[in-house]
Amino acid sequence: MEDAITKKRMLSGIKPSGDLTLGSYLGAIRNWAQRAEEYDCFYFMADLHAITVRQNPADLRRRTLEQLAQYIACGLDPQKNTLFIQSHVHQHAELGWVLECYSMFGELSRMTQFKDKSAKNAENINGGLFTYPSLMAADILLYQPDLVPVGEDQKQHVELCHTIARRFNGVYGDVFKIPEPFVSKVGARIMSLTNPTAKMSKSENEDTGRVLLMDAPETIMRQFKRAVTDSETSVRFDKENKPGVSNLMTIYAACTGKTYQQIEEEFSGKGYGEFKPAVGEAVVETLRPIREEAARLMKDKAYLESVYRDGAQKAAYVAEKTLRKVYKKVGFVAK
Repeated sequence: MEDAITKKRMLSGIKPSGDLTLGSYLGAIRNWAQRAEEYDCFYFMADLHAITVRQNPADLRRRTLEQLAQYIACGLDPQKNTLFIQSHVHQHAELGWVLECYSMFGELSRMTQFKDKSAKNAENINGGLFTYPSLMAADILLYQPDLVPVGEDQKQHVELCHTIARRFNGVYGDVFKIPEPFVSKVGARIMSLTNPTAKMSKSENEDTGRVLLMDAPETIMRQFKRAVTDSETSVRFDKENKPGVSNLMTIYAACTGKTYQQIEEEFSGKGYGEFKPAVGEAVVETLRPIREEAARLMKDKAYLESVYRDGAQKAAYVAEKTLRKVYKKVGFVAK
């Protein structure tokens, strides 16, 4: 326990609104396992965020547990990382409301993701969709982390989190630690197989564009055989002119550890007919142990329950200290 106190704290979460993809794994989760040696890591299933879009309740419950199982299968040891479900720690929603009151309407209006999601969900532009950056700020600030891993699509939200924290601290003193963005040096940016100019998405409607961690080998092979390339035949890295081939090379490099130059040499004169199945096979072998371990864990419900209960208990202990401080500062009467 003393060791954890000396380590810098890091926090991150993923919405269980879709199944984890190859992109999630190669871009982020694979690198999380190594962080536990250096940081005190908190990872959560962001189920409160998921309901800004209508969810099938049974599917949401299943995906939340599957995501936890997949996290563990990807190497996140529950003994070394705090793994929990967001809705099990009520302090998230409580601090979320307080921080909404310190988030300006104009700031929330400018959030790119609100504009994008409003366009996609025109029939359900709800208050949660508008204010969820305030909840995201609460997710972060509750744990007083030193570092927050940031993807390109979340930079704007983390900047708003900083703005809200500084505003609150400006009124009430140093309540919140201002976390630094942690941009991972490793981690491949994986694009859709059918639209290589867009990121591979777990909520992508078109199945052909993505590969899921739990996909069967034959499904993975089929996805790669369908992958978009170009009218040439040469395997070379050129993101601008050959986005499809470059994406496949990125995936192959991430799975095999080979450089782009080595890949170009390996497939020199061979064309895409050999290249695409080779990428598919590399992905199959990378994901096989994860899929098998996650499937085993899903059958052990008692173990998963012990993990998320222990995680929530530890998270709530840390979160409550911050929330009590906030409640006192804003003038709420102590219980």
